[in-house]
Amino acid sequence: MRSIELLSPARNLECGIEAIRHGADAVYIGAPRFGARAAAGNSIDDLAKLVRFAHPFGVRIYVTLNTLLYDDELLAAQELVDALAAIHVDALITQDPRIRPDTGLRPGLVSSPIPLHASTQMDNRSLQDVRDRLAAGYQQTVLARELSLDDIRAIHAAVPEMPLEVFVHGALCVSYSGRCYASEYCFGRSANRGECAQFCRLPFDLIDADGHLVEDPRTGRPLRQRHLLSLRDMNRAADLEALMDAGVSSFKIEGRLKDVGYVKNITAYYRQHIDAILARRSTDYGRSSFGTSTVTFSPNPLKSFNRGFTDYFLHGRTTNMACHTTPKSLGEPVGTVKYITDKSLSVAGTATFANGDGLCFINADDQLTGFRVNRVDQQGRLYPADPSVLKLLRKRVPLYRNQDATFERVLSRPTADRRLSVRWTLQDTPTGYRLTLTSASGHSASQLFESPHEEARTPQSDHLRRQLLRLGDTPFICTEADIDLQLSANWFIPSSTLAEWRRQICDSLLKTISQSPSPSSSAPTPSTRQPFSPSTGEMPEGQRGSEMSEGQSGSLLTCRYCLRHALGVCTRDGMRLSAREPLSLRLADGRLFPLHFDCRQCEMTVERPD
Repeated sequence: MRSIELLSPARNLECGIEAIRHGADAVYIGAPRFGARAAAGNSIDDLAKLVRFAHPFGVRIYVTLNTLLYDDELLAAQELVDALAAIHVDALITQDPRIRPDTGLRPGLVSSPIPLHASTQMDNRSLQDVRDRLAAGYQQTVLARELSLDDIRAIHAAVPEMPLEVFVHGALCVSYSGRCYASEYCFGRSANRGECAQFCRLPFDLIDADGHLVEDPRTGRPLRQRHLLSLRDMNRAADLEALMDAGVSSFKIEGRLKDVGYVKNITAYYRQHIDAILARRSTDYGRSSFGTSTVTFSPNPLKSFNRGFTDYFLHGRTTNMACHTTPKSLGEPVGTVKYITDKSLSVAGTATFANGDGLCFINADDQLTGFRVNRVDQQGRLYPADPSVLKLLRKRVPLYRNQDATFERVLSRPTADRRLSVRWTLQDTPTGYRLTLTSASGHSASQLFESPHEEARTPQSDHLRRQLLRLGDTPFICTEADIDLQLSANWFIPSSTLAEWRRQICDSLLKTISQSPSPSSSAPTPSTRQPFSPSTGEMPEGQRGSEMSEGQSGSLLTCRYCLRHALGVCTRDGMRLSAREPLSLRLADGRLFPLHFDCRQCEMTVERPD
C-alpha cells in the first residue's frame, strides 16, 4: 500500500495552520531567505510554531530553499539549514546542488540527516533527470508540470524507489521551471532568485517578419496587446486516481502567494477528492497523516482566484491552455446578461448574488472588464457601483463572478477543525491507578497516579467515561468505544482528580509527539564541518548561483507551450500562418523578442532582442 500525500501551500503561519486544519498531509512554506517566492519568507520562530502544530497529526513541514545561491551566501545558507534542522522541519525543497548532505568526503550545506526534495526549479522532466536526483541523494522529486500521464508512468516504472510529486492545481509558468531568464533580462528581477516579474503575464503584439501585426487566424482580429504567453491555471482534480496509478505519491497545490481563503478552499476541495479515492482503494493507497478534518462549507475552486482551468499536458497538447484575453481571475460563470437599464441589469441563470460581489465580462474589444455590485434588489436586479459600465454590456454576454462576497464571509470565519483519534486505558494498581493515552499516530503517554482506592456507592463507569471524553481544546478526539476501563472494582475517583490526571496525560502526549521526529526526519547531529566555500563545493558548469549570465545566451525562456498550436496553425498538422515568419513578440515599450519554433522537439523559445 502506497501512502498518498496532499501537499498544500502556506504563505505564512496562519495559512499553514489552516492548510492542516482543512486536511493537508504536508505543508510547504518559505524560509526567511532563499525561497522561490521572495515575498513569502517566514521567521524561524513561526516555522517552529507550525512544526509543533503539524507533528501531532503526522503532518510534515517542507521548507523551500529553492533558489540558486551566490557564492557569498553559502555560509548564511549553511546556518539557515542548521536552524531549520534544529526545529525539526521534515524536508528542504531545493534547487541549488550545493544544498546537499555533507558526507565528509564531499562537502555540502546539510550536516544533519534532513531529507532533501528536488524542486521543480531543477527542471525534472526526463527519466535521466530523476535518476540523477536519486543518485544525488534526493528523497523526493517534484516533476516538471509539462509531463504527460504516460511520461510519469514511465518514470515511476523505471525508478520506483523515488517518490514522485506533481502539481495538481494553481498557476502555471509558461517556461520550463528554472529555465526562464526573461524577468532578469528585462527587469533585473530573477525568477531563479525568487523575484519573478511575470514577463509571461504581460500583453504583447504579435509581429511578422515585415513588422506588421499578425491577425488571429480564428477571428481575423489583429493580435495587438494580447496576453499571448499567459496560461490558464491547472486543475487536475479529475485525474487524481489516474495519477496515483501512474506512480504519483504527492499531490501539490500551487499558491505560496495566495491568501488564507484560497488555502482553505482548495485544500478542502482536494482533501475530499482524495479521501473518496482512498475509501474505494483502501488496499492500494493510504493517507500519509492522521486526524479527521471537519469542514463547515462546500469547497469550490471556481470561487477562488483562477484564470480558467486546464489539465495542461497531462493528456497531450490542447488548444485551450492559455487565455490571451487576460491574466486576471475570471472566477465562476454565473449566467448571461438578460436585460439592461440605465442603472441596473438582470442575469439569466440560477446564480444568486449579494451586495459586494465582483463580476466581470469580456467587452466588445475583447478586453476583460469588471465591476462591483453595489446593491441587489428583491427582484434580483444588480446595481453596479459605477453605472457607466452598463454601456459596455450587451444582452446574452456571459458574466463571471471573481469575487463572491457571501463565500468570502464564510471563509473569513473558522471553517474547519482537525482532531486526532486517541484511546484511553484506565487501570487500577496496588497503590493507585495508571492512565494511558494512545494516539492514532502510534504515540502514547502513560502515568502512574498514587491514590487510595475507595469503593463507590453507585456505578461509576458512565461517570469515568464522561470525564475522559472531555478533551476540550486539545487536538484529540475520543469516542466511548475508545475508552478501556480495566478496573477490578467499582472505584470512586473524584471528577476534579480525574480531570487533573486527564490534563497531565494530554500535555504529556502532546510533548511526546512534538519531540518525536516524523518518519521522514530526525534530530540534527552536531556538525564538525568547516564553513562551506566555493572552493570545496564546485557545481556543474551552467548551474552556478551567479545570475550574471542570465539572458546572455539567445533564449530568454523555453517552453512546451506553442503559440502556433494555440492559434490553430501547427505546422505538424499541415497548417501555416499567412504572415511571413519569423514572428516576434512586441512589448508596449517597443522591445521585440523573436520566437523560435523547434517542431522536432515540439518546443518554442522566446529569444533575446538582436
